[in-house]
Amino acid sequence: MDTETLQKTAADCAEELPGAGLEHPFGPEWEVYKVRGKVFMLMTQVTGEPMVILKSAPDEAAALRREHAEITPGYHMNKKHWITLESGDTIDETLVKELVTDSYRLVVSGLAKSQQPVDPHTYGLRT
Repeated sequence: MDTETLQKTAADCAEELPGAGLEHPFGPEWEVYKVRGKVFMLMTQVTGEPMVILKSAPDEAAALRREHAEITPGYHMNKKHWITLESGDTIDETLVKELVTDSYRLVVSGLAKSQQPVDPHTYGLRT
């Protein structure tokens, strides 16, 4: 996946998620996607390369980092619970959409049940 497509794919996916919204609390160079006030995705090019930063379960994050050279610990985030995606040969549209949705579900699962816009245990899962 090329650099332009990475962030567009992630943003398009995030904008379709129930209750998700875009904010710029750190200035125009950071796009921050939240659900009910909680961050699930950040996008920036502050390092010169487009990147997407997502929440991930620690065991899943470790496995993703082993499998994909383009997935590294979260940039300026908790390295155990966040990952950074950069463009590259092993990153495709399906993986980006899956990781954005997984990040969203993780954050939603941490909200009070009355605040959850979807059931995080079933939303977005293919059966």
